[in-house]
Amino acid sequence: MTVYGDLDVSVLDELPPGRTPIRTHWANGPMMELAAWGTVREQVGEGRQAYVVCPLIEESEKLEVASAQETFERLVHDELKGLRLGLLHGRLPASEKEAVMDAFRRGDLDVLVATTVIEVGVDVPNATVMVILDADRFGIAQLHQLRGRVGRGAHESECWLVTRQVEGSNPRVEALVESTDGFHLAEVDLDLRGEGTLMDTAQKGRSDLKLASLRRDRELVQQARDVAFSLVDPDPLLEGNPLLLDEVRLLFTADDEEFLFKS
Repeated sequence: MTVYGDLDVSVLDELPPGRTPIRTHWANGPMMELAAWGTVREQVGEGRQAYVVCPLIEESEKLEVASAQETFERLVHDELKGLRLGLLHGRLPASEKEAVMDAFRRGDLDVLVATTVIEVGVDVPNATVMVILDADRFGIAQLHQLRGRVGRGAHESECWLVTRQVEGSNPRVEALVESTDGFHLAEVDLDLRGEGTLMDTAQKGRSDLKLASLRRDRELVQQARDVAFSLVDPDPLLEGNPLLLDEVRLLFTADDEEFLFKS
């Protein structure tokens, strides 16, 4: 709708006032993960707080990824032993969730182990470290959104993206390490996921355009869009362009037209 359709775009490319830069690291495997827990302990020792984000609430046999419950219990007795930890996830009663969040805001908790319920609406300026476990299970946009929970105060903040050890590259994680620019990350995400279809509902993967590519031909698509407006605005039914009208009728079925006009 924004690229091919009739929606305008407003660009907000500045951070809100008071935000500090976030340094992002990739912890590729157990040895590097130890550095992440070291950073948490160091920051808590200086009076700061930390988030630990997990993909699941409970352990899953199908997905070997860290769960919030299992991670909480492990950290309490191992890597973060001695610190004050809290657990937050979507299955907790609303009153309990609020109590845990209030305790973290007050500084009664050093570390909040949570699922993605903290992705939006959480503002604790004293939290300066985030550790995201199994980061390769998240998409770029979600990782960027989660990372935005730190760097909200006067102190420099860090984000650790923890993955199982892999050989070679991890484009999504490396993109987050490289940049905190949401516009750049959106372009990387588009390249990795694909633009999806125009005449169908697929939101990622290959385009159904025969020749043009949203990624490769961005300027050409914009020119075509401008020309389309110049033709349709003064003549919505294309009565003055019978040849073009014939082309449109040849290319688009009644079902295609209904699909395009749904929005």
